[in-house]
Amino acid sequence: MARAERRMEVTDGAVLAALAHPLRVALLYQLNALGSRTASQCAQALGETPANCSYHLRQLAKAGLVARDEAGNGRERPWRSVYTGLSLRPPVDDADPEVVTAARATRASVANIEIEEHARLARQYLRLEPRAAKAWRDVAGVNSYSLRLTAGELEELVQALDAAIRPYIGLTRADPPEDAQPVHLDFKAFLRPEALA
Repeated sequence: MARAERRMEVTDGAVLAALAHPLRVALLYQLNALGSRTASQCAQALGETPANCSYHLRQLAKAGLVARDEAGNGRERPWRSVYTGLSLRPPVDDADPEVVTAARATRASVANIEIEEHARLARQYLRLEPRAAKAWRDVAGVNSYSLRLTAGELEELVQALDAAIRPYIGLTRADPPEDAQPVHLDFKAFLRPEALA
């Protein structure tokens, strides 16, 4: 069922700390990609124990990132994500230097966990790709581009791509075609490290 979009800009240290665990990021990806899931369903998909997934889902709930869903069989109620997108912004440079340093370190840790989760999903897909229908195998892709842009042009490009992608977000798409499937798309844009040397 589609719902209103709720994008969360993560600046709160407690939320960043809750995200600084690989299983928690993987659990959030499960809930955002597939909708409400029980701890047992998440555990099966991620190769974890239901108890471990349940513990980490409760930690995410304490940070306000997930909540119990009303649906369920009475024995085990599913969890749902309370947002439809996260944005990890760098800390404001004019804040307390110790806070800025801690926030940058936490943000880098969370970003690295997300990058590893993207890589895990890609490796898992490639391992299982022979099971996919030919139509899905034909359209799957891994693309990278080396661009030469100004900061303003990059901002415009990121906003244009975001606007093009946003109507297809699974949790907010009102009437997807009957044969629509969950698809992972990740996008990163940054100044190449060589330009900073």
